[in-house]
Amino acid sequence: MLSSQFLQRMSLRRDRIDDFQRYPFCLPAVRSLDQLDFHPKVTFFVGENGSGKSTLLEAIAVSLGFNAEGGSKNFNFSTRRSHSELHEYLRLAKGFKRPRTGYFLRAESFFNVATEIEHLDAEPSFGPPVIDAYGGRSLHEQSHGESFLALLNERFGGQGLYILDEPEAALSPQRQLAVLARIHDLVNDGSQFVIATHSPLLMAYPDACIFQCTADGVSPVAYEDTAHFRVTRDFLFDPARALRELLKR
Repeated sequence: MLSSQFLQRMSLRRDRIDDFQRYPFCLPAVRSLDQLDFHPKVTFFVGENGSGKSTLLEAIAVSLGFNAEGGSKNFNFSTRRSHSELHEYLRLAKGFKRPRTGYFLRAESFFNVATEIEHLDAEPSFGPPVIDAYGGRSLHEQSHGESFLALLNERFGGQGLYILDEPEAALSPQRQLAVLARIHDLVNDGSQFVIATHSPLLMAYPDACIFQCTADGVSPVAYEDTAHFRVTRDFLFDPARALRELLKR
C-alpha cells in the first residue's frame, strides 16, 4: 500500500560497510542499526551526548539533499566540512507524495546559515531578498532564540519535511512550549518532523515516536521511560533533596 508520508523508513546498508570499528560506524546509534520506521508526524531521537543521534540526523538530512550545515535544499555553502560519510550508507524509503518545502536546522551551525543568507542577498538578483522568507529582519540582529522562532514561524510552512537538530539549544522553557504549538500547527497542515533533542518539553509532543540512542543501539521508548523525563521529574519533585545528593562530598 502506498504511503502518503514523506519519509517512511531508514535502513543501513550494512553489507557495504567494511569496518564497524571506524567512525561513524562505531557509534552506538549506527553500529547496531538495521531498519527504523519514522512516525508520519513527529519522530524524536534522544540520548546522551556522543550516542550518535546528531550524526544520524545529519546523515538523514544529507541523504535527503539538504546542506550539511543546514538550510533548505537551495543552500550549498560549506564553511567547514565536518559531516560524516554515513549518508552514503543509508537507504531512505519515501512515500509517493513529495514535500512542498523542507529545512534542516542545526543549532550549532545556524549562525553560518544566517551569514549565508546575508551573502546571498548581497548578490544581484531578480527575485525578492532571501531574508524576506524569514520575516525580513537580519537573523544576526536577533538573539539565537528569536532568529530560530522567526525561522519556524516565517519560513516553515505546511506540507513540509523538517529535520531539526537540538532546536531547544537557545530557547527558554516558555519558548519551547511555543515551538511545540507551532510544530502542532504544521503537523495539522500536513508536515512531518524528525527531531534530535534533549528537551523533555519538546519530546512530550503527544502524537510522536521516540527512539532512544544508548550503548546498545537505537530502540523505541515511552516518554515517561526516557532519562530526560525521569531526571527532570525527580529533580522538580524535590529540588533540595536532589541537590543534597548531587553535591554531597
